[in-house]
Amino acid sequence: MEKLTNHEVVCFGEILWDILPGGAVPGGAPMNVAYHLHKQQKSPALITRIGLDERGKELVNIYSQQGVCTEFFQVDYEHATGKVYAELGDNNEMEYDIVKPSAWDFIVWENSFTELVSQANFFVFGSLAARSKQSKETLFRLLEAAQTKVLDINLRTPHFNRRIVEELLTKTDLLKINISELELITGWFSNYPNIEDRVRSVADRFNISNIVVTMGGNGALWYLNGNVYKHNGYKVEVVDTVGSGDAFLAGLLSKLLENAKPTEALDFASAIGAFIATQRGACPSYNLTDIEFLIKQQKQTA
Repeated sequence: MEKLTNHEVVCFGEILWDILPGGAVPGGAPMNVAYHLHKQQKSPALITRIGLDERGKELVNIYSQQGVCTEFFQVDYEHATGKVYAELGDNNEMEYDIVKPSAWDFIVWENSFTELVSQANFFVFGSLAARSKQSKETLFRLLEAAQTKVLDINLRTPHFNRRIVEELLTKTDLLKINISELELITGWFSNYPNIEDRVRSVADRFNISNIVVTMGGNGALWYLNGNVYKHNGYKVEVVDTVGSGDAFLAGLLSKLLENAKPTEALDFASAIGAFIATQRGACPSYNLTDIEFLIKQQKQTA
């Protein structure tokens, strides 16, 4: 895929601190995706908003030092930098208490966004940024300008409803969704027991030809233009699953930018998602050689 601008991918939405049992680490799905794209030597930008507080300054410092673009971090003088309290629940799934309101609920439109987003290959967004009036309005203006709209849906109770989810789905070109979210959404309008049938029902209903379903330790399924690709996943020792899905999406987009075959893209995305589950927090320090080692190691023992 031809590179169009300095920023091949633009992410929009929340930046925050994940308050984990072991301490606080930077997070927020759009920020996580941007971080992992940067680690894969792509050039992402993030449109977000932080508070005028120490936590906000620390986020800017952390990502600036990493070399991640912070040019489009707005500063809010009234609302605090976002926080999420996360605990490990059943089946190694994280449970989240997302503080509202937070600075990222108040992302305002800037005229520079039009060129930034319209010239990027992918525009990544989620449902959380649509929970508040201000950020939702900005998001929908950006969707009008975007080329390929990537919905990393991230449904978090009680921060979504059917109306807004369906509204977002109608704007989507590529949908990344986990198995629980797929079951919830298809339960609104169908009763298919089979995963592939559920995916096809979403594809047909919302006219989306590109849907990726992550299934935790059971791998992933990719519906692409009527074809179905599957990956059994990588078996790893899980530390926490925070950010694994975000890393998966970054891996997938990275390979799409490189015009990789679907099977190669799905394999790499699955590997990086699994690797991040072996680390603490969503954005650990690592190198691409770590991912390559995981792939090589598991293929040798397969």
